[in-house]
Amino acid sequence: MIPVLLDETTRQRYLNYALSVITSRALPDIRDGLKPVQRRILFSMFHNHRLVPDRPPIKSAKVVGSVIGEWHPHGDAAVYDAMARMAQPWSLRNTLVDGHGNFGSQDGDRPAAYRYTEARL
Repeated sequence: MIPVLLDETTRQRYLNYALSVITSRALPDIRDGLKPVQRRILFSMFHNHRLVPDRPPIKSAKVVGSVIGEWHPHGDAAVYDAMARMAQPWSLRNTLVDGHGNFGSQDGDRPAAYRYTEARL
């Protein structure tokens, strides 16, 4: 056995974990500028639902459900917030999701619940 200080070991391990979370989830990827949740949403919209610009939009709840069910088991709020942000023209330079319905406003109004909105690529 090697004696170690509990507080020092805990601090070091938490720092390693925090840096891992920041680099793998919170920061956008250098290759395409997308966070993992955004990439999962776009992949689900194209691969699972074939949502292309010439097809009619589907309920956002269906997209959120498929993302949560297959790739992102961290809760629906994080997925829908990321999807709503990709539909807001004031949040991104180029919108990646064509949102239909109330996706919020520049004044800070929150988007409507995902059961009331629709989206496509």
